[in-house]
Amino acid sequence: MSPDELDPDASPQPYYERPSKTRMKKQSHDLQALGQALVDLPDDRLAALPAEESLIDAVREYKKTRSHEGRRRQMQYIGKLMRHTDPEPLREAVAAMQVPRAKDTLALHQAELWRDTLIADDETLTRWMAEHPESDTQQLRSLIRAARKEGALPPEQRHGRAYRELFQFIKKAMAE
Repeated sequence: MSPDELDPDASPQPYYERPSKTRMKKQSHDLQALGQALVDLPDDRLAALPAEESLIDAVREYKKTRSHEGRRRQMQYIGKLMRHTDPEPLREAVAAMQVPRAKDTLALHQAELWRDTLIADDETLTRWMAEHPESDTQQLRSLIRAARKEGALPPEQRHGRAYRELFQFIKKAMAE
């Protein structure tokens, strides 16, 4: 008989749960993705990261490396260095640096949508003026007219100048 069977009040042996192989792989892949995000950052932003100098040097070395095998090995080295650092401050810093780019992209998409709807529909101009009363109505109307006229031309005769000017006008107005 085992000692547990003799004493019913005896507490069972503590069970220490180690991370599963799947969880360890997921953590490894997450660190790899973070390492790739670090590599994709420009050098000026890389210097501002809250990371050890050895990690930043390894990322810079990766950027200099041209051979595929060299890059693969350097990325493994970056992963090794990242296993010994706290990834959360790095994740936060990378996310903070990527947010302005996402906002800029969203603003450009919104400007494109406004441009396309202004060209397609006259009612959109009323909505635009309600949202952006400081806009120069006369200039906006002439840009819309020119873009519509340009859109009616055959493709080989289009230059896209009016289309671009309308986009720049909208982008500027939205920034203000």
